[in-house]
Amino acid sequence: MSTLREVLETHVRHGSVPGAVGLVARGEHVDVQAVGSAFTDGGAPMARDSVFRLASITKPLTAAAVMMLIEDGRIALDDPVGPWLPELASPMVVRTPDSPIDDVVPAVRPITVSDLLTFRAGYGFSSDFSLPVVAQLFSELHQGLPEPQAAAAPDPWMAALSRIPMLHQPGEAWLYNTCSDILGVLIARVSGQSLPDFMALRLFEPLGMTDTGFAVPADRLDRFTGYYRTGTEGKLELVDAPDGQWSSVPDFPSGAGGLVSTVDDWYAFARMLLAGGSVGSRSLLTPESVRQMTTDHLTPAQRAASGLFIEGQGWGFGGSVDVETLDPWNVPGRYGWVGGTGTTAHIIPATGTVAIMLSQVGMDGPTPPVLMRDFWRYAASV
Repeated sequence: MSTLREVLETHVRHGSVPGAVGLVARGEHVDVQAVGSAFTDGGAPMARDSVFRLASITKPLTAAAVMMLIEDGRIALDDPVGPWLPELASPMVVRTPDSPIDDVVPAVRPITVSDLLTFRAGYGFSSDFSLPVVAQLFSELHQGLPEPQAAAAPDPWMAALSRIPMLHQPGEAWLYNTCSDILGVLIARVSGQSLPDFMALRLFEPLGMTDTGFAVPADRLDRFTGYYRTGTEGKLELVDAPDGQWSSVPDFPSGAGGLVSTVDDWYAFARMLLAGGSVGSRSLLTPESVRQMTTDHLTPAQRAASGLFIEGQGWGFGGSVDVETLDPWNVPGRYGWVGGTGTTAHIIPATGTVAIMLSQVGMDGPTPPVLMRDFWRYAASV
């Protein structure tokens, strides 16, 4: 059987990624490998503490922050979000998904906190990005591309969102991404703190996630990797350098994909989930909150409605939950997600397994790249 290092080095050697850091842990056994380079020039070698743009594996951490506010008694799962997000108190919905944005009907019920956590609030991406409503999410909110500095501050961002109708009625369909950004605003308004401050105080500091945040401090830029996309003729093109988009905290800290982190920091979060919400003698979440985060909440119809969802998976809070075995790595109960910048992080509560892989090449679409699939296959074999 190949080793973790061999799996990662194969793809570095073939040129699909400049480098990668992988971690596979089961119980007390932890294997971490850093291969290749932080940049395509082969200069700075990849290291265990290299910092990456997490992209969508930010989402589970945002969900955990919401659960902390629920445990504080500040909000509840069934609460309508209107009192905290008045911009969404009386939303409109397009008559059909492909209707013009001015062909709308009122929402049949309020949006709840649970709707946002499960991505069933009516806002988000479907498989057809050309739909008028989905196109507006990109053009008006600057969602999708990894450019955190492009989005407006939370209040004007929410004002812009309020002018975009929902694609589906609340509770009707799973739609990707936007709900986590809305949750980031909700956290800030309920807590009275900025999203970066709340997450640092309640999540990152207790877990020792010292390299996780919405920007990379100047004294750590030497550990920050480049971010690439596959360009013409398969060549990797630099999209963002260490002194670029993440060199300062943006006006809109994205709960959907704005964090940077290291493999050990995300592993600290994973260990907390595996421990039922505890770190040492301190409880950050109750076992019930962790159970709700890592349990599938979708019906088959809700999964199918967007056309984006991966077969064999459901959705918990902020991450997918495997519901059937389709490949060696699809183990029922596996919780986690993938990021568009070449990141993946999952836990398997039943076996105490954690698998995290961070790289720096963006995904071209919803299909995970070969490196990610090979990594999952390896993690399932150990």
